[in-house]
Amino acid sequence: MDRAGGGDDFGGEQGAGNGQAGGPRASWLRPADLPAALGLLGSGRWTLLAGGTDLYPAHVGRAIPGPILDLGGLRELRGIAVDGVGGRQALRIGALTTWSDLVRASLPTAFEGLRMAAREVGGVQIQNQGTIGGNLCNASPAADGVTALLALDASVELASSGGTRRLPLAAFVLGNRRTALRSDELMTAVIVPARSSAARSLFLKLGHRRYLVISIAMAGVALDVGPDGRIDHCAVAVGACSAAALRLQALERRVCGLRATELVARCDALLADEVFAPLAPIDDVRGTAAYRRDAARELVSRGLRELAAGIAA
Repeated sequence: MDRAGGGDDFGGEQGAGNGQAGGPRASWLRPADLPAALGLLGSGRWTLLAGGTDLYPAHVGRAIPGPILDLGGLRELRGIAVDGVGGRQALRIGALTTWSDLVRASLPTAFEGLRMAAREVGGVQIQNQGTIGGNLCNASPAADGVTALLALDASVELASSGGTRRLPLAAFVLGNRRTALRSDELMTAVIVPARSSAARSLFLKLGHRRYLVISIAMAGVALDVGPDGRIDHCAVAVGACSAAALRLQALERRVCGLRATELVARCDALLADEVFAPLAPIDDVRGTAAYRRDAARELVSRGLRELAAGIAA
């Protein structure tokens, strides 16, 4: 069950374990620090538990496959800090940081899209408990965090007892409920590169009601402007319209080089059918594929116009 784009199945069921329905209760461990957690991950197969906002509802009436590794004691994986990555400043968000933490954080305007997405994740109770790492590892096509962070060029940090590696978010989320996380790895942080003081981002979501709903379509949009006043960075991500959220790179190339006033005036012409060709929406109970594609176009149009108007003002 996806909690309205929340998700906190931190890495999924990493092996069958010993907790089959009707069988013995699964064992449970709560390591006190990251080295202890990574040592346990390297020694066996575990079901990882963070906030539990996806894991528990998905196992109503049946046992959770175990053994269970409870990550709640890893305080070093919670919090937001400025980090230097490759000589460039970035925002480092611990994987156990909650959506409420992000809503309350003092973030630059370039990251407003992430804050907007955090407010859309379920209700306040889910936001208080669900974690950003769990949302990404759950890899739902309708995960709010994936779309918002994809538009911000985020990467993820993955750790094991053998070392640490970083992957672009687009290379980490492989499809519906599929990621590049290995069974001996734990996501430790999300890294979001800094932009200029002129950068802006937003997140827009369409559902059958305002909150506590799985998306029909969603869009994350980010723009930055160079010293000459022209847009030198554009990122547009669409979620719930493919097995994984996607960047619309053809549209991004069309936008770069324009002035904000030109983008507002030419927006309709830029949103031709071919820029949405990478999407693969499906028919389901929430909407048809055609409706999803039209909704994605409308959300992207609103996002580009709003950001461009704000930059031009």
